[in-house]
Amino acid sequence: MPRFSVIIPCFKVQGFLRECLDSVLEQSYRDIEVIAVNDCSPDGCGAILDEYAARDARVRVLHLPENVGLGRARNAGMPHATGDFLFFLDSDDTLTPGALRAMADRLAEASDPDVLVFDYARTYWWGGTRRNVLAHVLAEAGDGCFTVAERPEILDLLMVVWNKVYRRDFVEREGFSFPPGYYEDTPWTFPVLLSAERIATLDRICLNYRQRRQGNILSTTSRKHFDIHDQYERVFAYVGSRPRLASWRPYLHAKMGEHCLDILSKPDRLPPSDKGEFFRRTARMFREHKPPGASVAPELRVLEGSYAMYAAKRQAGRAGRELGRRAQQARRAAAVRLARGRSALSARRSLDPNLVVYSAFSHRGILGDPAAIYHKAREIAPHLRGVWVMQDEQQAALLPPDVEHVLVGSPRYRRITARATYFVNNVNWPGTLPKRPGSVHIHTHQGTPLKYMGADLLAKPGARHGVDVPQMLRRADRWDYSLVANRHSELVWERAYPCHFRSLRTGSPRNDALVNARPGDAEAVRARLGIPADHTVVLYAPTRRDYRRGGHVDRVDLARFAEDLGAGHTLVVRLHPSLATGPARGMGLAELHRRGILVDATDEPHVEDVLLASDVLVTDYSALMFDYALLDRPIVVHADDWGAYAASRGTYFDITADSPGHVSRSYRELAWLFASRTWQDEESARLRAAFRDRFCEYDDGRAAERVVRTLLLGEDGWVPEPAPVPEPLRAPAADRDLLTSS
Repeated sequence: MPRFSVIIPCFKVQGFLRECLDSVLEQSYRDIEVIAVNDCSPDGCGAILDEYAARDARVRVLHLPENVGLGRARNAGMPHATGDFLFFLDSDDTLTPGALRAMADRLAEASDPDVLVFDYARTYWWGGTRRNVLAHVLAEAGDGCFTVAERPEILDLLMVVWNKVYRRDFVEREGFSFPPGYYEDTPWTFPVLLSAERIATLDRICLNYRQRRQGNILSTTSRKHFDIHDQYERVFAYVGSRPRLASWRPYLHAKMGEHCLDILSKPDRLPPSDKGEFFRRTARMFREHKPPGASVAPELRVLEGSYAMYAAKRQAGRAGRELGRRAQQARRAAAVRLARGRSALSARRSLDPNLVVYSAFSHRGILGDPAAIYHKAREIAPHLRGVWVMQDEQQAALLPPDVEHVLVGSPRYRRITARATYFVNNVNWPGTLPKRPGSVHIHTHQGTPLKYMGADLLAKPGARHGVDVPQMLRRADRWDYSLVANRHSELVWERAYPCHFRSLRTGSPRNDALVNARPGDAEAVRARLGIPADHTVVLYAPTRRDYRRGGHVDRVDLARFAEDLGAGHTLVVRLHPSLATGPARGMGLAELHRRGILVDATDEPHVEDVLLASDVLVTDYSALMFDYALLDRPIVVHADDWGAYAASRGTYFDITADSPGHVSRSYRELAWLFASRTWQDEESARLRAAFRDRFCEYDDGRAAERVVRTLLLGEDGWVPEPAPVPEPLRAPAADRDLLTSS
């Protein structure tokens, strides 16, 4: 008996069907059967299905003699299912890699619930991807099982059949089936969820929900949308026949009203001549199914009136929005005039020689090089007033209470920036910030560059997509000083940003924490992350890809890598900051972290802590490798797509030829490097030493102090005293492994 019965109805999808079937049959989890139902499709679907069935015994094909529609095609497949769980997959959608394995693991963990709800992402015909906006509902549900009464928010998710798997004996016991019609998912999903005694969630994107260029069938203009009324009548009948579900009638009454009004409000759903009839039928149902004493939400009260009143209200709303748009335009024009007046006034105010304004990573917090400079200034020059620019109050609320801050664009921001003498940032300041004579702009950058930056992007149209390079250079014209950690960076920045700044060989202030770390620092971070003290910590830090829209590409099967590392190892993953809030976290990383397979350190605010906690870095082309080399710990470069990356983004040198450690060009090679312990051999140490000599040239642990004394305090002749030789942070991983094995 297979674990999953995947039922796939097919009708006029020959262009998408192979991709759908491949996404299922090529899963690493193979305990499945596929029941493909050819719903009398007039195209080549039937032949494609027969082809797959001939070469894979897990595929069974049903050819229906007539077209019966999506719901009844699913019904036709159910009697042939023998799996523990039913999964209804639409034939133009696809599973994500590792999805079935993640589902199987979660089902086992939850002791086979009635229903498992998982996450999905919308994938658009033009290449974009957007995760389900209610993904947090799945994460907040926790590890256990529940009913809808305990977590009613589960009903706020998209009411579709394909984002769930269902225990087959539960479906058979309750007699669930799909009715004919256009909105067949509605009378399936509500009864199933309301009846389920044990529901579990999986906070992982398991399915790519294809958004076709001309929309799905529910986005077409047709009278078929009237079917929604019949489907809700079925839902009300189901609840009415089960007294224990009577308490859900007010919720379903409101849900029906919201759903129908949403259809009515869309300009491309109903022919204009049918909208009045649709409204009146909805209003009649709304009256007939209103529970005694139930209150009506304000937005649904239109259903208690006439269609003429509804149409007039809609027209008034459109007129109001147009007036609002015009008023907003007028306010913007007035704001521009006011800003110009303020700028003229500010230009006559004197600069405050002790006022320093800081920002990092587009105003996200006290981070990176600016943070290191700020902390050192508070230590050795407390008379300097440091003010941080923050993006919003939510982020500002995370700051320590003694940190002064302003919100970008606010009146106080304008007052502070008008008086400040010093500006420290690792990202360009907004274009609206003028450069006053006498002010000093210090640009720290975000690390040593491997990939093309600035003006060099002009030769790479794909990489500069969405980037206004001329505007970037106009903002860089405000720089007075550019901080560098090595001569490579110095040459690159002067080429990539052809502006009138002075390069300073200061080192990277943020790396002072790595150079000056004490023996106990790493242990404290590991303890906070829940990593056993005796484990070898493997940090995997991939960067984004410019050849893929959205930037995320799964280069390594993280669950497999963690398993292959074996006992005594902990895999820590840190995504590129630009991927932290996108679909990348939902492609398995968050779920693997929850289950303790690995540690997701993407949200750790200070990357230096994550570097200190690790024994070896596995990366592709991330700038973190240049910082990590300071720790003199092994680095492995996983370069399985180096050709595509270098061609699409452009690079200043070949990292596979001038590598800080061993290079793997496939997962098999990566796994072998760790299984054989080659990652920590003498050749690795030799490559690392040469890399460190080249790219850590000016990082001596005094970079932040050098910036404060020479630029903020004007101590031109300052030379740091020789620093004491630091005590080793901890026994290298190689030594500890040898001790363990002996």
